[in-house]
Amino acid sequence: MKDSPLIITVAPNGARKNKNDHAALPITPDEIAIEAKACMDAGASMLHLHVRDKNGAHTLDVGTYREAIDAVRKAVGEEMIIQVTTEAVGIYTPEQQIEMMHQLRPEAASVALKELTAAGEEKAADFYNWAHDQGVALQHILYSPDEVVRLAYLAQNGMIPTENLSVLYVLGRYGDGISKPSDLPPFIDAAQKSDLNPKLWSVCAFGPKEDEVMLAAMKLGGHVRVGFENNLYLKNGSLAPNNASLVSQVAKGAGLLYRSVCRAKQARTIMGVKSKAN
Repeated sequence: MKDSPLIITVAPNGARKNKNDHAALPITPDEIAIEAKACMDAGASMLHLHVRDKNGAHTLDVGTYREAIDAVRKAVGEEMIIQVTTEAVGIYTPEQQIEMMHQLRPEAASVALKELTAAGEEKAADFYNWAHDQGVALQHILYSPDEVVRLAYLAQNGMIPTENLSVLYVLGRYGDGISKPSDLPPFIDAAQKSDLNPKLWSVCAFGPKEDEVMLAAMKLGGHVRVGFENNLYLKNGSLAPNNASLVSQVAKGAGLLYRSVCRAKQARTIMGVKSKAN
């Protein structure tokens, strides 16, 4: 896929890890902002943002999100797309996830198909169409080839807008060990067989083979998400000093494949979204 620009997303913390997992895991808005700037400089054009409450637990609190977004914007300006998560983590209902999005109206957000459709396909369809009308760039999180098929069905039946359709293939599971390149083809095959044609697809992976998986995805024209949310290790098996080192590692791999690394402006164009002031 020579000369196909690459969008690198960084997921610097996630909902589950804490400082006991890695001392450099960013938790506070200021820590996230500092890490975002370092990752931007290393080649990331999108930040996958999780925020925590005062006890360090996962939250979808709108005020906490706004505080973190403001801190990141002060650090990077408009030079990163900020993608918020709607992840439930067993805490939030689909209705609460949707209400957070209605209040926050972010530039971009990730939404897990299995979570948002748990309240019923019609309610989920209303949300998906609202987000499209609002210009929110949704990325649909898919955890299995079966979910790829289900997304295709919903898209083909008008429940999910297909304009600028974006998906993330999650290879592996939390606590299940190491993802590997051979985990990717079943997702690709499911998309082809179900006629799912996303405008762009990305992958994330668990464990020290993350970089190997990213190379496999990049060779096929995919985009990538790296960071401490899913992996703490460099490709040589050593503990990564920070998220930026993981971004830098994959950016170097992109160069070997003759894929240029997007900055935020180009990434927005590829994704079909416009910059929003937060």
